[in-house]
Amino acid sequence: MSSDRTTDPARDFVVTHARDARFEGGLRGFFEYRDLAMREATDGRIQAHVIRAKPGHAPAGGWHYHVLDFQMVYVLEGWVRFEYEGVGEVLLEPGSCVNQPPGILHREIAHSEDLVLLEITAPAQFETVAVER
Repeated sequence: MSSDRTTDPARDFVVTHARDARFEGGLRGFFEYRDLAMREATDGRIQAHVIRAKPGHAPAGGWHYHVLDFQMVYVLEGWVRFEYEGVGEVLLEPGSCVNQPPGILHREIAHSEDLVLLEITAPAQFETVAVER
């Protein structure tokens, strides 16, 4: 182990539990977000959250892209259908994982009422740019 410690274990070590989960609003109005506290632990380098569908709310997102370095989506429950420019439609089901490359133009087409997914981004704070098609 290196003697060059750059972390503060009291601040950087984070555990979150489902039993204590609070879901709140976020980027998309048809989803609820559970913050996994990675933003604080990584000084904003990483964001990780569990996202679930709001019952009775259909996706209303249009074509867009994100200005970031990394975005990964892993489906835990339910399903979601995205469309990616240059790729086409992609159905993600439990256990499906997608790396959305920086700047890829995409949109959500539909999702199940029971959708739950994990999303990890770098950096934690990023810009979303809507695009007319």
